[in-house]
Amino acid sequence: MIGGFAKSLFGSSNDRYVKSIMKVVDKINAFEPEIEPLSDEELAAKTPYFRERVANGEKLDDILPEAFAVVREAAKRTLGQRHYDVQMVGGIVLHRGEISEMRTGEGKTLVATLACYLNAIEGKGVHVVTVNDYLARRDGEWMSQVYNFLGMSVGTIIPNIGEEQRREAYAADITYGTNNEFGFDYLRDNMKHDRAQMVQRPFNFAIVDEVDSILIDEARTPLIISGPTDDKSDLYVSVNEIVQHIDEEDYEKDEKSRQISLTEEGTEKAERLLEEAGLLEGNNLYDFENTQVVHHLNQALMANVMRKRDTDYIVKDGKVVIIDEFTGRMMDGRRWSNGLHQAVEAKEGVQIEPENQTMASITFQNYFRMYPKLSGMTGTAETEAAEFFEIYKMNVVTIPTNKPIQRIDENDEFYKNTLDKFAAIAKKIKEHSDKGQPVLVGTVSIEKSELLSDFLKKEDVTHNVLNARFHEQEAHIVAQAGAPGAVTIATNMAGRGTDIQLGGNIDFRIEQELADMEEGPERDKAVAKIEEEVRVLREQVREAGGLFVLGTERHESRRIDNQLRGRSGRQGDPGLSRFYLCLEDDLLRIFGTETMFAKMMNKNLEDGEAIGGKWLSKAIETAQKKVEARNYEARKQVVEYDDVMNDQRKVIYEQRSEIMDAETVGDVVEDMRLETANAVVADSCPPGSYPEQWDIDLLKKRVEEVFGLTPDIDAWMQEDAVEPEILETRIAELADADFNAKVEQIDPEIWVQIEKSILLESLDHNWKEHLATLDALRQVVFLRAYAQKKPLDEYKKEAFGLFERMLEVIRESVTKTIAVSQFHRQEEIEVPELPELPDFLTTHIDPLTGEDDSNDIDGGTLGTVASTLPPRQSAGPVPADVNFEGVSRNAPCPCGSGRKYKHCHGKY
Repeated sequence: MIGGFAKSLFGSSNDRYVKSIMKVVDKINAFEPEIEPLSDEELAAKTPYFRERVANGEKLDDILPEAFAVVREAAKRTLGQRHYDVQMVGGIVLHRGEISEMRTGEGKTLVATLACYLNAIEGKGVHVVTVNDYLARRDGEWMSQVYNFLGMSVGTIIPNIGEEQRREAYAADITYGTNNEFGFDYLRDNMKHDRAQMVQRPFNFAIVDEVDSILIDEARTPLIISGPTDDKSDLYVSVNEIVQHIDEEDYEKDEKSRQISLTEEGTEKAERLLEEAGLLEGNNLYDFENTQVVHHLNQALMANVMRKRDTDYIVKDGKVVIIDEFTGRMMDGRRWSNGLHQAVEAKEGVQIEPENQTMASITFQNYFRMYPKLSGMTGTAETEAAEFFEIYKMNVVTIPTNKPIQRIDENDEFYKNTLDKFAAIAKKIKEHSDKGQPVLVGTVSIEKSELLSDFLKKEDVTHNVLNARFHEQEAHIVAQAGAPGAVTIATNMAGRGTDIQLGGNIDFRIEQELADMEEGPERDKAVAKIEEEVRVLREQVREAGGLFVLGTERHESRRIDNQLRGRSGRQGDPGLSRFYLCLEDDLLRIFGTETMFAKMMNKNLEDGEAIGGKWLSKAIETAQKKVEARNYEARKQVVEYDDVMNDQRKVIYEQRSEIMDAETVGDVVEDMRLETANAVVADSCPPGSYPEQWDIDLLKKRVEEVFGLTPDIDAWMQEDAVEPEILETRIAELADADFNAKVEQIDPEIWVQIEKSILLESLDHNWKEHLATLDALRQVVFLRAYAQKKPLDEYKKEAFGLFERMLEVIRESVTKTIAVSQFHRQEEIEVPELPELPDFLTTHIDPLTGEDDSNDIDGGTLGTVASTLPPRQSAGPVPADVNFEGVSRNAPCPCGSGRKYKHCHGKY
């Protein structure tokens, strides 16, 4: 109570902070009379002037007021838009590395120009991160008018552009791109074998647009780059047929965590069916030999029971296409992991693409925490403020609107079942549409969109359905959703990127209606006519009450509901919002079936009857808070596990960088050789043991296997006082001598390239295998909880041991490769070409649920999707009629292995 009184008297901490920023805005405004009279050339000359001041030791904060005033003037001259004072507040918040929460329609895209320009003055690069490539392209082109006017370069990173274009885009002062492209480029760069091939610069400053969508929703899933494995199509089809015979009583499903498991009876039934199909080794499903079969069985169950057609995915052109749960968009080219996508393909009877093996991965949390300064902007962040601070150390600052909000948010209306609810919604939509009020309807799935569409057809209401099936017309449908009486059903409005303007969108109408008309007086007259029509229509819509936003059910996150609501009431426009609920909604069905509230509603609410009230909305909000807390814990767990891998990832990537940058790596190879000699001796002659206990036969075998040497170890053993250290020294000396004899035949520069190539290939190969092992470890470590052990601690301990073992394997692998390789005389030696990246698939998947949320098919640089490649084969015997003369090193090998010539029979 006292806190509430203090807040009303002094304002909240957010209000006080914004008030303190307004003093800086006053300084910016004071520069306007000085900046306005400048010519275009004088205004553009401010950029080198600011750069000189920073080079002389001034801080960015010192030049902020004048720099922001310059950007405001440049925006007026190029875009015809002048930043409002509240937009200046937003720009200052972004510059300070905080999250600027601004309502929909407040001009966040323009706000970003302020912080971008100021931070780009240092010349270290600024990244603007968007949720999709349409927005990256649009915002980059749109705002580049301001930056180019002021003499700054702008780059755009989108899927399917070449390496050189990427390098140029990252070298620009300001770079626009999607979260996935930035993350995948980081992973690709750390798979390359030459510094010159890398595209990114060191991280400096990033502004994340729709920061809640990227750093919260999408952060549940890591980015993964993977390569192809063996084809198991027949196994998927066979297991899918078996799952058809498993009934509902044979398994238990948990919709909250989207998990499914066989009961004891179900396991016995599955064993019998698998045995009949000849897929079971022995008669126990959980024997070690049947691990793969169990995995495929579980994924087939998941595909058939937990993945619903037209909700989780659709089948288009003979392919299973995932539907993004946040945006309702089709995720072309994205695939579920761990064989789940293949299981769904088997279920739908379409062509099954091969699985892929992880080659590199990172979570968004660990990627974005690498930026020394990170900020973000969105319309909905306050509900997740604690998570933003705990994970990213970013404060959320709520920026006041330029004009007071006129939207009325009505209480939720509650019905007993879906059919009653949808019948009431259809009547309500017809009522508002008939009086000329545009209606935007938010649904949670394609299925619900189409069900509501059927109800509206019965009511004879003209409407547009915006979901994954009609993705192509998305921008045009949204742009005209504010026209009088327009009814638009949208699967989800998060990150749609197109403003809903009352009366309709002038730019879209001009583009659509005057596309074929040439510039001139006639076109100008037609444009003026459209502008006048839209002005009249806008007034009609305002009088009818503005945009009516209708939610057909509550999302599990309050932010998604707020995003939908925020589409109405932009820039002081009138508006209305209301949500319709029932007991069959997913939120209430999964998370509130056994509550007193649900039981009471079932008993006392008649069919077709509705209730509403503030207490009902509060009860739903409480349920949402609980779900948000649970989702936060799931995301936090992903971070905690990835933190373990992240420490190891940093070591490997730093080691790669050092190898690429070093003039020579001879000392590294020498250390590896010595440590390998020590390890080989330690395996056969354990410390503290007697010579009689040593395994000399194993020592001889290992020395020959690893070093290619056959020293007279028996003679050494006849000597007095022989110690393991003596054996280590002698083996190392012989290995050094053999190594030096090889090196003398080869030009030193060529030898450095050979050593680097061997080091990097061994590092990459073993890191890839290590990632696969860690994936498997993460999936089984939860079972340790039954032994009263904390799974995360067990994972850390085992992962550390596995990493140490991997380093040993790398040392031995490099030593062995150099020792057993045969090198020709110098004149026959060719400088080895550094290997290119393998063909791979980029995916963004959830390790717990298998959800996929990547952004492009193949990383955009290599053209060929891994799953369409021929199977890799080793270089084997060559037919007599095969001719290798004149074959380019990058061409496919004539032997038919499916590999490039330089990686097959053209290998050095």
